[in-house]
Amino acid sequence: MSDLEIVSGIAKEAGELLQTYQKKLSNLKISSKTASRDLVTDADFESEKLIISLLKEKFPDSSCWSEETFSEEQGGDVVWCIDPLDGTVNFVQSLPFYAVSIARITKGVIDLGVVYVPELDWLFSASSDVPSSFNAEPITVSSTSSLKDAVLATGFPYRRHLLVDNNLENFNRLFLKQRGIRRMGAAAIDLCLVSCGRLDAFWELHLSPWDVAAGGYIVERAGGVVDTISSGGDWLRDKNILCGPLALVEELREELLRERSRDYPDVGYV
Repeated sequence: MSDLEIVSGIAKEAGELLQTYQKKLSNLKISSKTASRDLVTDADFESEKLIISLLKEKFPDSSCWSEETFSEEQGGDVVWCIDPLDGTVNFVQSLPFYAVSIARITKGVIDLGVVYVPELDWLFSASSDVPSSFNAEPITVSSTSSLKDAVLATGFPYRRHLLVDNNLENFNRLFLKQRGIRRMGAAAIDLCLVSCGRLDAFWELHLSPWDVAAGGYIVERAGGVVDTISSGGDWLRDKNILCGPLALVEELREELLRERSRDYPDVGYV
């Protein structure tokens, strides 16, 4: 069995666990993180424990970098970047748009990514020797090249009431220039929908590595461009991301940088 098949199985197992918790939401412990809108549940922690234990069992020489437990990369050549439950607010609201996201970083380079959406049984995956697929079918990004024909996706930070760059200015700038904008509430799902062409492009600010690692890699392996808004940054760690087909990314970048005199994102507070 390939590493990609093993990790896909782990993501599905975690997804089944999340569905079990979803069915008993009334008994679930739900609390806020440092920002009042940023929720965490027992399901987040239990999914994370399951994923880490299975990865350690299958890949004993690797380490983990995960949202709820490990806030920094650990040592070693192989690091797993994990979001055990992307879209916790959706999960709590019984909306189906939540996912398990697992990426492998080998010597600083992502070389495997899996995103599983349990309520919809969607499995997106890619590795260095297997192109991106959706439920085992090959996928590519869309061929849309013009913003006026594009359906975009974005999101807004939990601390939007505090941050100078809360993405609302960008949303307003683009509102009348595209076919539509969607907000799924889970960056991993947004990215994967770009990878298969159901959405044309995606941008967002104030994201963490575990939000984008697997999904961004899947977009790349599906033929898309994944970058920071100011070209040439580190989309995994620089807290902003822009992705889609090349021509559309270039037009979106031009709009997002228009009359902009500072880097993305401005992490200052209002």
